[in-house]
Amino acid sequence: MDLAFVVLIQVLYAVASLVIVSAGLAVIFGMMKVINLAHGEFMMLGAYAVIAALKLGINLWIAIFVVAPIAVGVVGVVLERLVIRRLYGRMVDTMLATWGLSLLLVGIVTSVAGNTTAGVSAPLGSFSVGAYSVSGYTLVIIAVAVALALAIRFVLTRTQLGLIARGTMQKPDMANALGISPSRVYSVTFAVGAALSGLAGGLLAPLTGVVPTMGAAFVAKAFITVIGGGPAILAGLLGASGLFGAINQLATFATTPVLGEVALLVAAIVMLRLLPQGITGRFFKGSL
Repeated sequence: MDLAFVVLIQVLYAVASLVIVSAGLAVIFGMMKVINLAHGEFMMLGAYAVIAALKLGINLWIAIFVVAPIAVGVVGVVLERLVIRRLYGRMVDTMLATWGLSLLLVGIVTSVAGNTTAGVSAPLGSFSVGAYSVSGYTLVIIAVAVALALAIRFVLTRTQLGLIARGTMQKPDMANALGISPSRVYSVTFAVGAALSGLAGGLLAPLTGVVPTMGAAFVAKAFITVIGGGPAILAGLLGASGLFGAINQLATFATTPVLGEVALLVAAIVMLRLLPQGITGRFFKGSL
């Protein structure tokens, strides 16, 4: 029974991790159709923002939930204004541009912080479940993923900003005719996506080594999750995270972490072969 409870927590943690890692990309790619290959580097910047904030004596929780998303959101605004806004509607060009930005960000951070691994101790310690020990920070990741999903739904369905953003992404000319600046909406949406990526990097900083190339470990999973989820932003994110996260963690328990990653990739390939438009393209059409 204890083992089953621990397995359940770890499966929920794997699902929650995918939700957190993929949320920023779901906003930028799912809403704006911008293939952001710098998504992993946005996460890396969030992790380094936490490291820098801790060196300045800022509380860890403030560093994770305030400093990291704001810092990366500001970077997102600057990059959107300088580069991305000129490439809307040109998916291949945005892919190449963001790939170049990812290389640039890695180079800048390497020059400033070096290529050594920085670390942050996971807070909250651990608690016992029978003969097993579970990190308390695992529950924080799960709780944040739930809160994040609820917040995205609330913003997109219950606030004027969310409704304007959704309408502008679908009909920018109509929004412009109504007096709404599509350029400003795109900029804010990109910044929100970047801030979510920064938050993900900040949350994962205590769980993984922080190095300039750490983003490469997450960007593939994020793209697999968002593409596997299909056109619906939130339902697709949750559906794909639940499917791939559960398969990854259960395969990891049964075999090894490496084979767990292989199982996730195989599941994604099979699913996209059967459902080319993703989970929500077939089962949850019209959902958010």
